[in-house]
Amino acid sequence: MTRPGDRDGFDDRPDEGSGWREPAHLGEGQPPEQDRPRNEQPPAGADRAGDAGGPWQPPGWDLPPAQQQGPSQQPVRGGLFGRRRPRTPGEVERVFAYQGDTVGAQGWAVQNGWTISDGSAPEDAVLAELVATAPVRATRDHRPAGVMRGRYGTLELVAFDVLYASGRYAVPEYAITAAPVLGTVPALRLSPARFWKHRTGGLVQIPSGDPEFDGRWVLLAAEDGPAVQRLAQDPTVRGLLLGSDDGDEFWTAAGFTAAIRPDGHRPELIEHHARLLGAIVAALTVSW
Repeated sequence: MTRPGDRDGFDDRPDEGSGWREPAHLGEGQPPEQDRPRNEQPPAGADRAGDAGGPWQPPGWDLPPAQQQGPSQQPVRGGLFGRRRPRTPGEVERVFAYQGDTVGAQGWAVQNGWTISDGSAPEDAVLAELVATAPVRATRDHRPAGVMRGRYGTLELVAFDVLYASGRYAVPEYAITAAPVLGTVPALRLSPARFWKHRTGGLVQIPSGDPEFDGRWVLLAAEDGPAVQRLAQDPTVRGLLLGSDDGDEFWTAAGFTAAIRPDGHRPELIEHHARLLGAIVAALTVSW
């Protein structure tokens, strides 16, 4: 039995802990440099705690706190009655403010004084015949839409998209631009040679005599008459068509000379069609 004054037996081993002393750094917040991990050692030449008046810290550790910036202030303008803030636009001004050509061809048409309809107006009924006679594979699901009417130079034009509407789908597949022509216009079709020809029964090919033009374009007509020959021989028409990308087709129907391209209408296309139609109409009606 051990009495309070007796040793517990561990003290009989003087080599285990008898010479232990509490390290001087305990309770001081920082271990000595030789006991720190390598990645926490201060760089060579860094100030010691006694030199800097405090413990060593990594560079940038004691940067001053960032200053918060207050909310930005809108600039104020001077006036007759002193400085004042910009006026906030009203609801009507925001609704009708000009935001650029957000609707493509129709925005261009409005800016140029053209009128717009959805294709259901009484004067739009004739456009269905243009769609039906167009040199493309139009079906009963194709109809005119986005109709624009106006003047370009000396021509009165009507431009519209051919909309394919079936069920929930409505996609503009073609763009047609047409110029009404007074008098009798011969039935004809002018198409790139690389295009497949649809509904050409009863039409005969009219050569122009220009090998380059005849190699790229084909003129078909119901009969070979003076108007058709003028069109085939017109240097302006041939020059414009040879300078194009061979992407348009032209035909006459319902008192119109028309152009069509597999695309939706845009301002550049309306102007492109207008230039070509102007030359074609001038060649067909030069003697009227």
